[in-house]
Amino acid sequence: MLALLDRFINHIRVHKRYSERTVFLYRSAVCDFYCHILGLSVHEELPSDEIFPEKEQLELLIPLHIRSFIADSLKNGLSARSVNLKVCALSSYCDYLLKNNLLAENPVGMVYRPKQNKRLPLFYDQDAIDAYLAQPLPDSYNELRDRVIVAAIYATGMRRAEIAALKICNYDKSRSLFRITGKGDKEREIPVVPFLAKLLGQYMQKREEFAAEHEKCGETAFFLTNKGNPIYLNFVNNVVRREFSKIPGFGGKNTPHVLRHSFATHLLNDGADLNSIKEVLGHSSLAATQVYTHNSFEQLKKVYLTAHPRAKKGG
Repeated sequence: MLALLDRFINHIRVHKRYSERTVFLYRSAVCDFYCHILGLSVHEELPSDEIFPEKEQLELLIPLHIRSFIADSLKNGLSARSVNLKVCALSSYCDYLLKNNLLAENPVGMVYRPKQNKRLPLFYDQDAIDAYLAQPLPDSYNELRDRVIVAAIYATGMRRAEIAALKICNYDKSRSLFRITGKGDKEREIPVVPFLAKLLGQYMQKREEFAAEHEKCGETAFFLTNKGNPIYLNFVNNVVRREFSKIPGFGGKNTPHVLRHSFATHLLNDGADLNSIKEVLGHSSLAATQVYTHNSFEQLKKVYLTAHPRAKKGG
């Protein structure tokens, strides 16, 4: 691996505290760029610093090469969104080099990025969610755990990684809230609504019984696998997919993220303000939350017809 790239990766991992997935994607993007310029396959390893010295690595970072990289990525079938993610990673790399006086300017800033269609978030119908949650509670620990995982995501809007990393100490029963650390090591508190609080009480009792039967139980983890270990990311994916396959109304993409989208969309439709939703979701800016206004038009129309003086008079 190139020493310069290694230093950048260490910077975003240690100082920026990016997730391992983000670190992997950033590393891949920079490697893909150099592979393209050097005429290598993306599956080939980059040459060492002795063969490909630092000076040459820096000299290749010019707008012409970045445009070529974008064009080739699009030609190979990557979506505009995927290409823009790669360009964003490359821009972060160049920013790092710029701050360390290795580049005079960021070449990515002089390149037009592909225009991408605005993707609206998918969400579940509220009646379908209500029907799922209205089912009788299962008796076994495994089935009850799965129900609580789905209910917790829908009632709190937590990310998949936040659910997987949840510990018993994150739940403050006396104050009815979860205190968690999300993206960028930002801490936030999420209220626990009464229906979830009741469900969590039943779950914790069942979890205690289950843990007593498993000597090597992950004692601090809030959710445990069938073998008593802490759950992991794909486990959360599988739970949502499996749970929603049991009843009608959940076609298409069944993922924790769609459930999180549903939480935000239903809050907005029921009158919650964007700033409150932003804080609960753990978004860094309001712009990320505004995407949920897409389906609030029907709610807005109802308010308009109820409140507007001419609408009330039928004129």
